[in-house]
Amino acid sequence: MKAILYTLLIFITQLFTAQTATKEQLISDLPELEITEGISLHIISPEPIQYVDLSTQQLTGDLPSTQIARVKIADKPESTDKEKSQNLFLHYNGDQIGVITVVGQSFIAQYKAIYRNSENLNTVTNIHIQPEEMQPIEFDTMAFSNLELRKFAMDIIQKKSEKNPIREEKNLGLSVQLNNVYVISDYIFLDMTFKNSSNLSYDIEALKFSVEDKKIHKATNNQSIEMTPVFQLNPQKHFRKNFRNIYVFKKFTYPNSKMMMIRLIEEQLSGRTIEMKVNYSDILKADTL
Repeated sequence: MKAILYTLLIFITQLFTAQTATKEQLISDLPELEITEGISLHIISPEPIQYVDLSTQQLTGDLPSTQIARVKIADKPESTDKEKSQNLFLHYNGDQIGVITVVGQSFIAQYKAIYRNSENLNTVTNIHIQPEEMQPIEFDTMAFSNLELRKFAMDIIQKKSEKNPIREEKNLGLSVQLNNVYVISDYIFLDMTFKNSSNLSYDIEALKFSVEDKKIHKATNNQSIEMTPVFQLNPQKHFRKNFRNIYVFKKFTYPNSKMMMIRLIEEQLSGRTIEMKVNYSDILKADTL
């Protein structure tokens, strides 16, 4: 009986692995990237890059931004073993000089780096990673990449703003509205609008989110827990009249004795500040997309 159960367990494990395993990638099947001495190749990713690997010391690179990997042929090092150094960095047209691996939030892409001499006038200087070059990485199904979060946020922003917002605060010619709350998997999306009825434009110093006690007693300290969005659709820091944005948080909870506090703070010298309190019941009534 134990032998039968053991055999059945192995079969189920193999079946599950066969359904979820990522296809093997052979070097011979990798797409080619041409690279020339003295010219940097910029690899542009559709989502933030988590990791880059250059398989040989003939290549070097860095990440000038979260979505761009810069790769170039390394300079010849000064070495006491001149012959070894010269042979290692001696390239012929069409030579494969390494494998470039780029890992995003939800994919891995790999390329063969092919040497082209400087006489080649059609040297590539930048490429966009194409969908057919990406192999998906199996992550927790509850985790979304920034690209996916942006898509969800764009779906929300294309909806008309609610005529009757869930919450609204007005002060000093400013208005902050919580238009709606949405939930997708383990993420909470806050749809917010900021309005300025004054003739002075508003320069945002900070928009702070925190969970705080509803009642603050003199004998106790206010316990404030700062919350940072994992994504926001628009990083805009300035608006004249109206500004609508989507702020995304990983799922959170807080008791009825606490509330979410949203503070919009202006840069000095004016320093206009407006606060909004959000009850947990407002979060519990979140819509789904």
